Parts: sequence; C-alpha cells; structure tokens
Amino acid sequence: MNYKFAAFLLIALIAVSCRNKTPKVTVTTGITDSLAVSRKTVLSDIRYALHFQVPAEKNKEIPAQETIRFSYTSTKKNLLQLDFKESPDKIKKLELNNRSIPVVWEKEHILINPGFLKSGSNQLTIDFIAGNTALNRRDDFMYTLFVPDRARTVFPCFDQPDLKAVFQLSLTISKDWMGIANSVLRDSVINGADKTLNFAPTDKLPTYLFSFAAGKFNRAAQKWRGKDIELLYRETDKEKVGNSLPAIFDLYKRSVLFYEQWTGIPFPFQKHGMVAIPDFQFGGMEHPGAVLLQNASLFLTKEATEGQLNNRAQLLAHEVAHMWFGDLVTMSWFTDVWMKEVFANFMADKANANPKNKEGFALQFLTAHLPYAYATDRTPGANPIRQPLDNLENAGTLYGNIIYHKAPVMMRQLEELMGPDGFRKGVCEYLKKYSYNNAAWPDLIRILGQHTQADLGSWNTVWVNEPGRPVVDYTVGYENGQVSHFTVDQKQESGRARTWPQSFDVSFYYPGLVRSVMVNDSLPSQQVPGALQRKQPLFIQFNASGTGYGVWPVDTAMYAHLFTIERYVSRASAYINLYENMLNGRYKKPEELIDLFVSGLGQETAELNLQLLTGYISTIYWNFLTPGARRKKVEKLEQHIWSALQKQTSPNSKKILFKCFQDIFETAPAQQRLYEIWRSQKPPAPVVLKEEDYTSLAFALALRKAWPDLLQEQLKRIENPDRKKRFELIMPALSFDSTVRTRFFNGLSRKENRSNESAVGAALAYLHHPLRQPSAEQYLAKTLELLPEIQKTGDLFFPGNWLQSSFGSYQSKSAYAIVENYMQSHKDLNGNLKQKILQCTDNLRRAQLIVR
Repeated sequence: MNYKFAAFLLIALIAVSCRNKTPKVTVTTGITDSLAVSRKTVLSDIRYALHFQVPAEKNKEIPAQETIRFSYTSTKKNLLQLDFKESPDKIKKLELNNRSIPVVWEKEHILINPGFLKSGSNQLTIDFIAGNTALNRRDDFMYTLFVPDRARTVFPCFDQPDLKAVFQLSLTISKDWMGIANSVLRDSVINGADKTLNFAPTDKLPTYLFSFAAGKFNRAAQKWRGKDIELLYRETDKEKVGNSLPAIFDLYKRSVLFYEQWTGIPFPFQKHGMVAIPDFQFGGMEHPGAVLLQNASLFLTKEATEGQLNNRAQLLAHEVAHMWFGDLVTMSWFTDVWMKEVFANFMADKANANPKNKEGFALQFLTAHLPYAYATDRTPGANPIRQPLDNLENAGTLYGNIIYHKAPVMMRQLEELMGPDGFRKGVCEYLKKYSYNNAAWPDLIRILGQHTQADLGSWNTVWVNEPGRPVVDYTVGYENGQVSHFTVDQKQESGRARTWPQSFDVSFYYPGLVRSVMVNDSLPSQQVPGALQRKQPLFIQFNASGTGYGVWPVDTAMYAHLFTIERYVSRASAYINLYENMLNGRYKKPEELIDLFVSGLGQETAELNLQLLTGYISTIYWNFLTPGARRKKVEKLEQHIWSALQKQTSPNSKKILFKCFQDIFETAPAQQRLYEIWRSQKPPAPVVLKEEDYTSLAFALALRKAWPDLLQEQLKRIENPDRKKRFELIMPALSFDSTVRTRFFNGLSRKENRSNESAVGAALAYLHHPLRQPSAEQYLAKTLELLPEIQKTGDLFFPGNWLQSSFGSYQSKSAYAIVENYMQSHKDLNGNLKQKILQCTDNLRRAQLIVR
C-alpha cells in the first residue's frame, strides 16, 4: 500500500469511526444519522412478525398486527425511538414484554421509556391500522415500495439499512387475489371470501427490502434447480406474453449464473420471484424473492427494437445483480446508496456483454451511460457520486443520473486502473467478508487498496467525492507531412482546478486505416510521444473507443467523414461529443448541428446510433431552435426524415425514423399523413405499429389539432384496463380547452391525484410541450412551489420527473426568470432540491446563451 493511499484511508476511517461513536440523540422528524448510530449500538437480533388484512377495496383501512423481537443492550436511560410516520391514532394496542404501555408519539416516532425495557431479549406487540403511503394501492392490486425510509409509513419499525432483520409475513387477501413476498409460501388458508397466505421467515433484510404484492395477477412459473422461478403479471396482450415469457426467464437465469460464476457466491436468497407492475414508477426494485419490474419494459412484441431488447436485458441483469450488490451486502447508510447502484449497472453491463461482439458491448455501454451522465454532470447542480446525508427523509434526493450512469464509467476506469484480476479479487473479498451484513465505501476501498499499487486516494477524490468532468483540448503541429508535436491539455469544466486520472484513446484516420494511441492522462498538460512521426491524417478523433469521460476536442475535418467512420462505437462517440460541445458553444451552432445529424439519417446503420441521432435532433429542434427558426426549417426537416425512412432497409430503423417524424412534424400535409396512418392503422411498410404506438401517435396528433373524437376513439381501441386508466389520466393534459388543462394541473396539488407518478410525468410533458407554450408557463411557478411536497410524498425519482417533465422543453427568457426568481426567494430550500432544479433547468439556462 502506498503512502498517499494510506493517508486517504486514515481520513476515511476517522470519518467512519466518528459515525460509530454514540451521539446525543434528540427527537426530530425523519431518521437522522445520529439516531441511526445510537440505535445500532443498542439493538440486535431483530425479528418482525407481521399480519396485514388487505381488503380488495383500495379505500378501506388495513388492520394489522405486529410483533417485534429484539435484543437490547444499553445501560443509558435514553428513549428508544420506534419509527412510525403516521397518526398515533392508528396505534390501537402497544405491549412490551406482555405489559401494556402508553403510546407516546412525537415527530414520527413512538417513544419507549427505557424503564420498560430489559437488557437482552424484548418483545413488542402492536395492533395498528397500516399507513397507505407506500402501499401503492390500485383498483385491484397493490405493491409495497419501502425504499429508502418508507417502511415506517406503513408499520412501526427500526427503519434504517444497518438494522437488518428477519421478517415473517402473513397476508389476508381476497381469495381471488394472488400474493407474493420475499420468502417462500408455507401455506394458504381459505376462510369465506378471503384467504390467508403464510410465508416462511425471510433471510436477513433491511426494512427497505421487505416487500409484498397482492391482487389480480396472472402467474407464470418455470422450474429451475428444484425451485420455481415465479412471475406475477397483468399484461393481457397474448402476443407480448407468448413472445416475452421465455426470454424473461432465460435472461433471469443467465444473470444468476453469471453472478454466481463471477463472485464465487451461490444465489444468496431462498427464492426466485418477480412481479411485473403496470406504470411502475421505477424501472425495477430489487426485493429478494419479489423483484418489482416495469411491465412495459418486460413484455415486448417480436418487432421490438435493439434498444428495447437491450433495455429488458439490462433491467433484469441490473435487478439480479442487486441480490449480491445491495441485498447480500447492504450499505451502512444511504450516503453509499450509489455503491449498490453502480455495481448493479456495472455488473449488468458485464453480464450482457457478448465476447463475440465486443464493439456491440462498447456501444451499448456508451449510449446507455454517457449521455445521461453528462446531462447532469454538465449542470451547475451537478452532485458528486458520494454525497453526505444527515437524515434518511432526504435520501431520495441522492438518486439520479450520477449514481446510475457516471458511477459505472468511474467503475470501469477503476477496473482499468487496478487491472481486471485485482479488481475482481478485491470485490469478491468484500462480498464474502460482509455477507448478510452492512459495509461502507471506505470498507471496500480499503480492501481494493490491498490488490493494487495505484494511488486510489487521489483517484477517489476526483472521481467519487467531487462533481464535474474535464474539458480536453490539444495542439498539433506538422512538418514535412508528419506530426511534429502533439500536446493534450485538460482542465475542469467548473469548480476547483483539478485533473481526472483516466485512460482514453486518440485515433488518427487515414484512407482505409485507423491508428490509435492510448493516453494515460492525469496532468494538466502533457506531450503524447506515441503521436509523433505519424503521417498527417485525414482527421483526428479523441475518445473514439468511448472509454473516456469528458468534453473532447473536435477536428473539424471529421465532418466530411462522420458517417463513413467504420466503427459504430466511434460514430456514437462523435455524435455525443458534437452535441456536448454545441451546448458549450463550441464548433457547431444548433442550426448547423441539426443539419449535420439529419444528413446522416439515411446512412447510419446501427439502431442504437440512429436512436441517439434522432433523440439529439428532437432535443435540438424543440429546445434550441426558436419558434421562428422551427417554422422555417420544419418542412424540409420532415422531408429529409421521411426520405431517410424510405432509404433505410431495416424495419426497426424505419420505425425509429417514423418516431422521429412523429416527434417533430408540424405542417398540415404531415399532420394529415399521420392522421390517415392512425385512422387506417396502416403504417408505411414494413413498419409495424402496435397499440401503444397508436396511442403515442394519437397523443402527438392531439397536440397539433383538435381532431374530432380522436382521443375517445383511441381509448376505445385499448383493451388492457391498466393502459386504459393511464390514457384517461393523460387525456386532460392534451385538451385544446385551456380550462380543462388548468383544472388538471390544479388537481395535482392533491396527493391522491399524483399516485400514478409515471402517468403524471407523461401528462406534464404534454401539458408543457413547446406547442402549448407560452400559455403553459402559468403553471411553472406553482410547479416549483409544490416541489418540497412532491419530495416529501413522492417516490425516489418523482421530484426529478416532476421538474424535468415540466421544464424540460422550455427556452424562453420568461420561463428562466421564473426559475431565477424562485431560487432567489427560496434560499432556505433543501440543498439537494436546489441541485435538482439546477439539473432539470440546465437546457433552459443554456438556451439563454445559445438560442438566437
């Protein structure tokens, strides 16, 4: 271990030891760091026995009983705080060690006098009415979602990640419902119109991973290793079900086998179970034995695009990876929530890599992570990967693009720095040491440091503890047709002066030949000897492999050759870099870049690249062209996209371009063309459109013109009841009647109208579409005023979704003034929420600088 790393490790260990000291605890809302540390020192061997009586009617109360057994080892006379973020009136009986005790409730906690406790084993028995906040009760099904600290909104518990416990659940539900939980079902007892499901004790879990779901589901199962892999679902499209079930089970098993082989640890939990949730507010949630998954991502038609297939494979591999990374070994505190997410994404990338198609894997990694990481890391609200957290009630604000998309890039750089063997040995040692327990980032970095001579301390400071990305530039000179000098410079895009230790390539393009030089860069400026004496190339490309992270220089000679670059990952890297530089006001203006990207739509052959290009075209068109510029450009743009659609030969590529056309069309002929396609349900061959595609098309048409009965007719075409409800929720946001739209928006002030967060986010995007601006600006101030309430009552991703769906397509000075005024008048706003606002309004901010 080198001295720099030893110094870093000492600082990290001091920080951990300070957290482990028992602090003075006061009673306050949420779960503070000090409360969590205090309870960890006095509580152990926790077991919950829970019984919920769930009526089929979603508005009826849920009676519940609970027994908590725990070991208590404190000699101090401190109150024991039991978390319950509900009205104390819902506690009907409270007994400790078979003795009735008074219900003393304060600031979301039941307070237990230490005089009632005894050293050693204690038993707490509670009769109560369960809270509804995290039960996600729909008309005929429900599911729990307790991450990060929402178990306490349903039942009294010690709701912190490092107090792992065993849960034993019994669930009384309607006899025509199905149920699933973390553990195997022991028996089912029918009593009249109800049945009670009795589940076995779980493996040790933190409260946020305890879960169950119940309702009217279909069940599919596949026998594997003597056990069932169980899947509950509500999809009614027979084609999707038949086409998808074999793939879902195969991807699940393939992921399990890969992680067992990579870690050397058998699948660590007692059962395999999944639930496909319609309009799920996450992509997935890793409850062992009851993994929740987004229905729309799982069930695909046979015409699914490469992107859709990749997303499904990535989703399943990500959630299965959590069984080892996050579930088996759990972070001690949500400061390190990023650890479980980075490993889940990073390992999912490995699980889905095809050794025979390394470039395909590189392209998937690049397009899945870099655009999203940059979308946050370029903003004034960028956050570091590892963030401090003083109270679990704010843990949801830590989630976002940085931990899901920048962190995997960071982890790949760490693996490159250490070497694959040392990295794997260190990670496996960590998993085995902390199995069924908790650990923090310093615990992992200490183990990794034993497997490398690299300076992990300096690397950690820049990559993990600070936000931002480097901006790289270069100078090159030629003499006698050869490179005479080549210097690479890097500086921070924002913040303090620093450099990023990383490896990246510089590629020299010649007719029929590409030569690349690897640069291990950690200096503000350095010569690149490997570039010297090379013949003068046609052009130079930085980060052609896509392995680096930052804003890279552009050789303008590349423009003429952009769409003939042979490696599709290099083309993707060029597209991303051109877009990032445009946002920084370098090289191409928005009007010029959209023209360049459109010119390549008929030539680009890789589906993922085409998806990337069309996404950039749409964003530039709506966010960075003025309404006047759009009116001048749209007719030719429609013609170019439709022409490219005709040139492409792949049905999926044609469909991607059809979606692009659908996104930007404005002229009357284009409107009529798409209306006839929607009405006749005859898309241009060989494009295949399904129910959801026609729904999307109907919404796009409704934004442009008040077609008679368009939405009502599309609603009649929808057969699935869950999709009908989603459609009905979104419809008012598309109305041509401004009073209907205003009534819809005002209704979102009520929590119950925001329960389907996925559909609400989609509706807000239509409500604030550029074609509805500037009239929709009237909602923006209230949108910001509601943000603290959204953060308090919504799930993890809803604050960001709420902001992005509302502000994501604005460019006006008046809209930006609303944001600035709010920030000026709310200086006491939670810092993480300020960051979310800055992140989600960054395109609006940049539009003030680059839109002319």
